[in-house]
Amino acid sequence: MKNLLIIFVMLFSQMSLQVSAQAITEGKEYQVIRAQGDKEDLVQVYEFFSYACGHCYEFQPLIESWAESPPKGVQFNQMPAIFNERMIPLAKLFFSLEEMQLLDSVHHQVYEAIHEKRLNLLTEKKILNWAKKNESIKFNQFEKVYQSFSVDSKIKKAMQLTRSYRIPGTPYVTVKGKYITGPSMVLRPEGGGVDVVRFVATLNTLIEKD
Repeated sequence: MKNLLIIFVMLFSQMSLQVSAQAITEGKEYQVIRAQGDKEDLVQVYEFFSYACGHCYEFQPLIESWAESPPKGVQFNQMPAIFNERMIPLAKLFFSLEEMQLLDSVHHQVYEAIHEKRLNLLTEKKILNWAKKNESIKFNQFEKVYQSFSVDSKIKKAMQLTRSYRIPGTPYVTVKGKYITGPSMVLRPEGGGVDVVRFVATLNTLIEKD
């Protein structure tokens, strides 16, 4: 992950050259998911992810580096994709951390617990047990927030967006509620994973696209 972040930072300065040199193509680097996008003051960019997704874990350094300084007028949002009821417990974990303003300190701990320590956090019981042992989390508050109306409302929104944006898997990124792209759509021709510069160029081009 650290190597990917280093590559991203080194190549970011080349992005504008890549955009001018190569046009992105519908059906290749991106898809149109709705004929009419969302009408909002800020351009909404959503990363749809799942803590249980290994590719999402690998994708975090890239998308978070981009999100540190997005183009002007852009709001970046992380959104758990919910395809079925089994995905709700981990989505509630994310929204609980968001409500408690703990994402900066605990978001990556969740990924590491699942993908490095190989912990099973797929059920509410296992999540609560993990949170109780985590020194960064005030458990009594977390338990209440996890079961709160606010978190349940965010779950409903996540389910609605997953459906209406036709999210096919994770990780994917939507722009304006109209376009979708993702690391699996912008791979290096020679293999070896996502083309970092090309992905960022695609994302920024979609932000400017009508």
